[in-house]
Amino acid sequence: MEGTELVTFVNTQVVPICIFLIMMGMGLSLVPNDFKRVVNYPKAVSIGLINQLILLPIIGFSLAHFMSLEPEYAVGIMLLVLCPGGTTSNMFSHLAKGDVALSVTLTAVASVVTVFSIPIVLNLSLKHFMGAGSEFELPIIKTMLSLIVLTIFPVAIGMLIKAIAPKFADSTQVYVSRFGILFLTLLLIFLTYIQQEIVVEAFIAAGPVSLILNLLTMALGYYSSKFFKLSPAQTSSITLEVGLQNSTLSMFMALTLLANYKMSFAPAIYTLVMLFTAGILVRFLRSKYHLREQSLN
Repeated sequence: MEGTELVTFVNTQVVPICIFLIMMGMGLSLVPNDFKRVVNYPKAVSIGLINQLILLPIIGFSLAHFMSLEPEYAVGIMLLVLCPGGTTSNMFSHLAKGDVALSVTLTAVASVVTVFSIPIVLNLSLKHFMGAGSEFELPIIKTMLSLIVLTIFPVAIGMLIKAIAPKFADSTQVYVSRFGILFLTLLLIFLTYIQQEIVVEAFIAAGPVSLILNLLTMALGYYSSKFFKLSPAQTSSITLEVGLQNSTLSMFMALTLLANYKMSFAPAIYTLVMLFTAGILVRFLRSKYHLREQSLN
């Protein structure tokens, strides 16, 4: 298989299959009651979803516009902020002793809503940053159907497996989460290798905005939760949910739906940034958790 054929095979076959498996893994951790938390705990869920679905895209658009990014990198930022949450945020919420159930609920609900919001907002972003009449335009209905196949459908399969064989689902979900991290790492290496001539340029262009976006969104999640007096566990989860994005899905859309490698670099760079800052934040949140536990004993 020649180099060009290999790249095409990875973009059109390997990446979609892996995303399907990762989303199915998220479904393995879900039960119908997770969606009922929207009604049972409206304040925490509402704060998280408003941050993820409304404020996050506004912040991303503002940064991409006012920091004068190249059009492709600006679209990459928009791809990123239109895909909140993901299995990575659930994993970090668990490590931070956060409210994992809330984290999973926010990820699940956001995954359903963004299937319909991504094609519309992304097309508007393409027109704004790439210019009206550019070749980058997505058919809305077709894109929605593609996202349903890659997100809602595998999540539903995972939930069905969870209902039929809960023990199998629980044991398998751990390995799927690890696979998600491994695949994301390999995808970053793949992108770096095939576009190595612009890696330095991409870091200089998209690195600062990625760091600012990450810090702003984590601060948004943290202080909005504190303002509305959510519990420490809920605050930790919302902070991570708002700051950690589904960069794997973002890169998939750049590589497959838009067929543009340059647009995939902002999500790739953001991935490195968010994993680093999330690691620091988890240590901080865990130390606060242990201090609270000691004070209660």
